[in-house]
Amino acid sequence: MNIIIPMAGMGKRMRPHTLTTAKPLIPIAGKPVVQRLVEDIVATSNQPIENIAFIINPAFGPATEAMLLEVAGRLGAKGHICYQEEALGTAHAILCAKELLTGNVFVAFADTLFKANFTIDAGKDAIIWTQKVADPSAFGVVRLAEDGEILEFVEKPKEFVSDLAIIGVYYFKDGANLHKELQYLIDNDIKMKGEYQLTDAMENMKNKGIKFYCDQVDEWLDCGNKDATVFTNKRMLEIKKEQEVLIDPSAVIENSTIIAPCYIGPEVVVRNAVVGPHVSLEKGVSVEFSLLSNSIIQEGTQLKNVHLENSLLGKHVQFQEQPQSISLGDYSFLQ
Repeated sequence: MNIIIPMAGMGKRMRPHTLTTAKPLIPIAGKPVVQRLVEDIVATSNQPIENIAFIINPAFGPATEAMLLEVAGRLGAKGHICYQEEALGTAHAILCAKELLTGNVFVAFADTLFKANFTIDAGKDAIIWTQKVADPSAFGVVRLAEDGEILEFVEKPKEFVSDLAIIGVYYFKDGANLHKELQYLIDNDIKMKGEYQLTDAMENMKNKGIKFYCDQVDEWLDCGNKDATVFTNKRMLEIKKEQEVLIDPSAVIENSTIIAPCYIGPEVVVRNAVVGPHVSLEKGVSVEFSLLSNSIIQEGTQLKNVHLENSLLGKHVQFQEQPQSISLGDYSFLQ
């Protein structure tokens, strides 16, 4: 099986963090989003993964490319870097890895993580993973037959059609057929809102007799903006706490309290502080005289005398607040 990970978007909703770091490389519980995504996909597959293609913007740079190839190699697959220089839609992004659109293909967009307990039924023509949502009008949804076959794709329905939202994770039994349908959109300039859309290709495939089926994940975790990313870090810490070592042995923790679950990375120093719950401290972070909860603190950042919650700090930030001298009279209220 081949895995294709489109991740070329510049992450405008995540600025300023994505000005220097691609959104799928922001760490979640000690690992970049895209690494966690690929590991979870490999864990669901009951057949060997031969190739993993990462669709990126050329601006991501050689260090990012090397890291992605290393991720693929650690999972026993050959890594490929493919470029999408212009954002022309989901169909165009997948087609950037056209050489790997052969055989069984799994496609997952890299701003999505999921919690699931399933294996891929490679005998089906195609599978789309979904999750039930409270407000389907904000998503693309699927309408199902009783046997789970997809009857219709509906983009952001104004009236209720289904509450099963497409999360951006797909399986195709015949990658060559997917390639043909994607290329058809490009060759005939078939666009929706100015972009070539995977949904249009899938609709053509369904109309030609390809049977699409729906499977559901237990939980869909988004990394599209700051608050969503911090929440995803919280949930991933909770999910992975029994499976992964979340405190690196090189970390120095002195006169401090760590409230689990937390990720404490290599060479982290925590002194006279309370950290947690749901905090990730990346490599080389220093925390002194501080109180942190529900936050992601990236590599090399130094914190002193701060109280942070629901926060996302980038790399090599220096943040220090001065202690206050206060005189408050009786029945005062200070917030």
